[in-house]
Amino acid sequence: MTKPLAGRTAVITGSGRKGGLGEAIALRLAEDGANIVLSDVGASRDAATPEGMIGLSSEMDAIAQAIRAKGVEVSAKSCDVRSRDEVQALADHAVATHGSLDIWVNNAGIGYIVKPLLDVSEDEWRAVLDVNLSGAFYGMQAAAQRMVAQGRGGRIVNIASQAAKSGFPNMQAYTASKHGLVGLVRSAATELGTHGITVNNVCPNHVTTGLGAWQNAYFAQKQGKTIEQYMADMAGRIPMGRPGLPEDTANAVAFLCQDGSGYITAESMNVSGGEEPH
Repeated sequence: MTKPLAGRTAVITGSGRKGGLGEAIALRLAEDGANIVLSDVGASRDAATPEGMIGLSSEMDAIAQAIRAKGVEVSAKSCDVRSRDEVQALADHAVATHGSLDIWVNNAGIGYIVKPLLDVSEDEWRAVLDVNLSGAFYGMQAAAQRMVAQGRGGRIVNIASQAAKSGFPNMQAYTASKHGLVGLVRSAATELGTHGITVNNVCPNHVTTGLGAWQNAYFAQKQGKTIEQYMADMAGRIPMGRPGLPEDTANAVAFLCQDGSGYITAESMNVSGGEEPH
């Protein structure tokens, strides 16, 4: 039986970390038959992109090898989403290498600049907004330009967050950037719907990826708890009784990329086990 995304090409930004959301999304879309373009910053560029918090080229290559085993085409290209030119080059790469650009997932994000409001520097504020919001806009624009030219519609999905709906201490820039994605998809959807392009956000609650584990340690220390107690308290406030898994987010993205979701656009879908109900 033909897979639902066979013959389509999906670009996933921020997909170069083992165990990350981007890797899970890429694997899930590949299972549905999509050709995959992996992308991440590849190497540290500055203080805002430290090693240990970014996807390295070597990690992208390892992820590509695992995806290739699923029988789809895979390529990898480094891209700093803060640069509109690099994002445009990524979109060009997808078309030149795989023949089309049908799905674009804005997953790249900074969630590791976490500190009290009074201590956030101008450079830190700008770094978060530049990646999480401007980077998503550049990706959306580049993808939509090529999808409109192809004339057969497409899917754009942003990985927002529970922080797109609620505020969190020590995460002012992150929360502002994710709230901004809600307005961005609502406006973009009104323009792109006539071209058959849907634009949506997926809003997961906490997921213990590599970044998530770092956040667990940070907030546990802030609250004077062990990591085990912090995690138990988190699970206790989620109706489904556990934090999110990368696969939960990946499954939601896959649904929004399939034909059956073609009448869903401008939405910010919670994937939070009931923790975020609005």
